[in-house]
Amino acid sequence: MGDGDEYLLKKCGLKFDPPSLVLAYVDMKTNKLRRRTMPLRDFHKNSKLEEFITELKSAKHGQFVKLIPRGQLVRLLTIVKDKLNGMSLEASLARNSELEKIDPEENLNKVDDETLQRKKLQMDALFEKNRKKPGDPGFEYDIEVDFENQVKIESSGWDSDGSDPEF
Repeated sequence: MGDGDEYLLKKCGLKFDPPSLVLAYVDMKTNKLRRRTMPLRDFHKNSKLEEFITELKSAKHGQFVKLIPRGQLVRLLTIVKDKLNGMSLEASLARNSELEKIDPEENLNKVDDETLQRKKLQMDALFEKNRKKPGDPGFEYDIEVDFENQVKIESSGWDSDGSDPEF
């Protein structure tokens, strides 16, 4: 078996005192349900999430941390960070839910880095969920769409003559 086939993640959660990740997984070699508590050493209210995730994945429990989807890991660590900053669990959960909402009208150029990363993770997850690959039901290789029936787009004056300017 490869590294990804040794364990099957069932659940993951948090413990706040001391801050720890708690995983329930099946050991595929023995087919037994196991539980692992991983303390979040050196994690504090000012920790950078991306750096800490990288450290976690290369640490002693890295093979188990890699089982957790990235979006979920970021959410869990954000909740711990909020708790360390004095925020209540309910307020942190509400804030996380708001960060994970995708609003097509929202201007992502004006949000902070943390919000942007969270939105990107959500969009990536949604893309993967809706993606059709060869072999999936409903997959079509070459889709042709006739745009003649669509609303005509106004042409701009700068592209009307069709010639390239000489420099």
